[in-house]
Amino acid sequence: MRKDWWKNAIIYQVYPKSFLDTNGDGIGDIKGIEEKLDYLVELGVDGIWISPVYLSPQVDNGYDITDYRKIDPMFGENQDIYHLINKAHKHGIKIIMDMVANHTSEQSVWFKESRKSKDNFFSDFYIWRDAKDDGSEPNNWGSNFGGSAWEWDQSRKQYYLHYYAKQQPDLNWENPRVRQYIYDMMRFWKAKGVDGWRMDVVTSISKDQNFPNNPNPHKKPFVIGNQNNGPRMHEFIHEMNQEVLKPFSIMSVGESPDSTSEDAQLLVDPDREELDMIFTFEHMHVDRAKNGMNGRWDLQQMDLVKLKRILSSWQLNLRNHGWNALYFENHDRARTTSRWGNDKQYRYESATAFATILHGLQGTPFVYQGEEIGMTNSNFGIEDYEDIELTDNYRELVLEQKTISKADFLKAAHKISRDHARTPMQWSNAKNAGFTNGTPWFKVNPDYEEVNVANDQTKENSVFKYYQALIKLRHEDDILIEGAYELLYPEDSNVFAYKRTLAEKSWLVIANLSDKQLKIHDYLPQETEKDSQIILANYLDRTNAAGILRPWESMILELS
Repeated sequence: MRKDWWKNAIIYQVYPKSFLDTNGDGIGDIKGIEEKLDYLVELGVDGIWISPVYLSPQVDNGYDITDYRKIDPMFGENQDIYHLINKAHKHGIKIIMDMVANHTSEQSVWFKESRKSKDNFFSDFYIWRDAKDDGSEPNNWGSNFGGSAWEWDQSRKQYYLHYYAKQQPDLNWENPRVRQYIYDMMRFWKAKGVDGWRMDVVTSISKDQNFPNNPNPHKKPFVIGNQNNGPRMHEFIHEMNQEVLKPFSIMSVGESPDSTSEDAQLLVDPDREELDMIFTFEHMHVDRAKNGMNGRWDLQQMDLVKLKRILSSWQLNLRNHGWNALYFENHDRARTTSRWGNDKQYRYESATAFATILHGLQGTPFVYQGEEIGMTNSNFGIEDYEDIELTDNYRELVLEQKTISKADFLKAAHKISRDHARTPMQWSNAKNAGFTNGTPWFKVNPDYEEVNVANDQTKENSVFKYYQALIKLRHEDDILIEGAYELLYPEDSNVFAYKRTLAEKSWLVIANLSDKQLKIHDYLPQETEKDSQIILANYLDRTNAAGILRPWESMILELS
């Protein structure tokens, strides 16, 4: 297999806690992933990205790691993951593990030792600073989960930095020992057969050592910002590449929240030897109000023109300069069908329309569990949410600062809460959606009796079958891998349309992302309407490129 196998691959993300429980404790486990390998083979994916399964107190659902080399008992044993890796390889499926190297759990032995004194081996594994003269925090940096990014430690009599929960202290990458410990952990997992790494907030690992205050236009006590693309970030990532990624031919995809396509060129240009791909957040903020004081909870209508502009900039700026990672859903993103689509009248159509747009682009598509059957958001009450980001933000913004009402916060949560991605996978209409025989760790979406794998696979209008067809298309035709990209109708607020061209062949990818009926010939040269061949369409009665473009209708056409 070629070295850059991931360019022709589709990666499926598993959130183990919510995937499949095989021992009845209500929590998904590693054996549950293994049990569904045949299902993933049927879907056609080439790799599985597994969210963290390491030992963890689960303050942030496993992204707070106590021991990078030990599997948490809630998921099984180390032998279970070793067995899964071997069995997946026999099925032709590669395994991508999740690496959280910006921070650990406060329960890590590294941190327990670090907080004991200022002069032991682990003292400088984390970022410690003295209090100001008045005892307050070193600066105004805010945590992504609310409040200050600094926490006072009584035993050491200093503050430590945490970009996320106070139980997630940030590692000090300025310390070369920290970096070597991380690289050694990566070698450990490579020796067990791991094929790639997804790297959590990897662009946060370098901190500005001057620790300046962040700009504060809203005069808030603490401000989120200045957390990515630090002064030594590229140096650290290149070093990781040279130490581990390059010698062992390990695929890498880094989470890079603030990256634009121009930033990405520096991270993924093969000549720079840093990362293979990155996940940007840029296109996922097109429903976020600009400069809102409540951050992600200040929502607006999804701006399709902006979405097209952003995705197109990545297609054009990375062409011949690197590779795209394509996604709409993951463990941090709500269900696209509910967030941007119509999950009531047109659930199948909007789920498949967004899939068409994404999988038609150049890059590696990532499919999140349940996305392939069109899973939706739940209408939870505030007491039902589990995610620490939401609960901390609710306390700070609604109860303490009163900058947003409970009703508006809940309305936003119904659209964008991370918890919508974490409800148990809906396998069947059996009790608990076939996820567990016990009591599930988190509420099952009430729509599971209708929206589930078993039901979807029997339907003519099957989201699963449509994903199968998209994946098959990417495996069989190089135009979607190598073809040039051209955005059409950039200012149209209803339709996303673009061309992919390779040699003499040209395909049109088009989707009506609205409830409206539109005329196809407004988006297609008339002389090509009758001669265009339908490659794939989500309305099964579509036989040619004439007539009406129906609500949430999408298709891929070969232009004559």
